[in-house]
Amino acid sequence: MGNRRRVAERRKRKTRPAVLGGMITMVVCGAGLGVYALYGGGASADAQPSGAGDHKAVKTGPPSAAEVRTVSARFLTAWQHGDVTGAAAATDDSAAATALLTGYTKDAHLKDVTLTPGTRAGAKVPFSVKATVSDHGLSKPLAYGSSLTVVRRASDGKALVDWHAAVVHPDLQDGDTLVTGESGTPPIKALDRDGGEITAARYPSLGTVLDGLREKFGKTAGGRAGVELRVVRGKASQKAQLPDKTLVELSKGTPGTVRTTLSPTLQAAAEQQVGKQARASVVVMRPSTGEILAVANAGHGFNTAFQGSLAPGSTMKIVTSTMLFEKGLITPDASHPCPKTYKLAGWTFHNDANSEIKKGTFKLSFGASCNNAFIDFAPKLSNGDLTKEAQEVYGLGMDNWAIGVPTFDGSVPVQSGAQMGASLIGQGGVRMNPLNMASVASTVETGTFHQPYLVSPTVDHRTLAKASRTMSAKTQAELKEVMQYTAAYGTAAKAMAGLAGPDYGAKTGSAEVDGQKKPNGWFTAYHGDLAAAGVVEAGGHGGDTAGPIVAALLKMGG
Repeated sequence: MGNRRRVAERRKRKTRPAVLGGMITMVVCGAGLGVYALYGGGASADAQPSGAGDHKAVKTGPPSAAEVRTVSARFLTAWQHGDVTGAAAATDDSAAATALLTGYTKDAHLKDVTLTPGTRAGAKVPFSVKATVSDHGLSKPLAYGSSLTVVRRASDGKALVDWHAAVVHPDLQDGDTLVTGESGTPPIKALDRDGGEITAARYPSLGTVLDGLREKFGKTAGGRAGVELRVVRGKASQKAQLPDKTLVELSKGTPGTVRTTLSPTLQAAAEQQVGKQARASVVVMRPSTGEILAVANAGHGFNTAFQGSLAPGSTMKIVTSTMLFEKGLITPDASHPCPKTYKLAGWTFHNDANSEIKKGTFKLSFGASCNNAFIDFAPKLSNGDLTKEAQEVYGLGMDNWAIGVPTFDGSVPVQSGAQMGASLIGQGGVRMNPLNMASVASTVETGTFHQPYLVSPTVDHRTLAKASRTMSAKTQAELKEVMQYTAAYGTAAKAMAGLAGPDYGAKTGSAEVDGQKKPNGWFTAYHGDLAAAGVVEAGGHGGDTAGPIVAALLKMGG
């Protein structure tokens, strides 16, 4: 994706001298808790000089180091001693803090809490937590790290802990709670397609997938619940499709069995490939059936491969080309220059490196990923044309995929003007993830949309999503022609070297993101009955970053 013109998305600090009659020092208070305290014969750091009058000036600006120490110590000391009211009063949302800290003892059954502050970094104070989980006559230790940030409340200038549920435990989102008891959902034993057990220890990327499988199939897979401390998601987290999470098992339940479509060989290779980049994700699937064979993310806290929502850049030109071919607006070998710049609704669009193709075919522009060869069709299109194409042929943006775990199913909103033009090259409001783009490549390979799935629909009799129509054989042949050309001679050629034959093709993409020095690099391809797509965030051009990951997996075969 080249450059384009983008629309971009203190108060004066008054200080008064604080009166410190004593000294600031580190003391030990309570059960091993190191806290900061003010002591001596003088006024506290929050005191105002005498004679200030009836109208006290409200403090502004960031909290001082002394305020950060004092407020954090007050909060941590009160929490450790079970003084919920005192701890909540040290936050900027006492009601929410009271509810969660009360539940920490009554619902999560946590006792013997010891909090130890770490080294302050500005207004942020890290701390470690040690506690004991006890329920049903069972006990286990719990240890983790968290942090708090001290802010100044604008209304009265008071320094307080900026309250969020993550202060109590880093896995909590606002609205979530901690609960210890019989798990609402029995555990599951996930199997790969060959019958081998899938664990997060063996496949680190699959931690969130295993949580999702338990949430979906735990109650029907034949298992029995154990006793555990877990994160119970609130409404906001449920809307974001975050599953409950087990933190400590006091007693193991009896797991039910869930067989997946994952290939142990491809999954292991996918884990290894994404580990070569800081922020990479990839999905491999079988076009003829929709079976997902591998999913991996370099970061293990969020499943970008299934749930990410990122601009797909020039990989979206596959869908755009499908629309142009179906409408008869262009053919692969038709003459179609790609100008260096193109103006649309007040925006000036550029190609990568300000390149141009003065004389060439549409196939050449597709292979070179020349943006303006696509954007210049915008005046001939209606605002909803790309949205309809994505939904009706590729099954995207309908929010109805049922793969067995939570997913984001792509979004191609109806847009107008320059934003509509940007959407043709995978920018604007278009959002995808590697699962979506692997499905796009699969649909080209077979000519028909097969909804991806991780667990066979026969397990729970769920209905898979369907596209309302299929592309014509002529359109499929044209798409395969331009994608094969790209794999052999275009921007994907370097990565796809070593793959050949009449049934292979690829498309690269680079998506600009505001605030990033480098674009997100995308790559999607198919080879026989295997398709894959990947993204490397802030990595640069897709052919150089995501391309080697995807190609390496395709070369392994199915």
